[in-house]
Amino acid sequence: MGTRVVVRRRLSAEEAAESGARWADVVGSLTAVDDAGLRVRPDRTPGLPEVTVAAGDVEAVKPIPPRRPRRGRPGED
Repeated sequence: MGTRVVVRRRLSAEEAAESGARWADVVGSLTAVDDAGLRVRPDRTPGLPEVTVAAGDVEAVKPIPPRRPRRGRPGED
């Protein structure tokens, strides 16, 4: 738990028809794993709810390094 991951999930038929894609990626911290699936807290946008991915929709899970700290703009102290 707490590991930063990228989860490739299979889109539903409706989502695929709407987006034209077959998969979507969720990037964030892994918060729960069980037989039903997993939950990821997205790290890109604060305040987004956790994403639950059903076990049958998980195509791949890969651990990734922590996000690098943001650097200030040039000229900022």
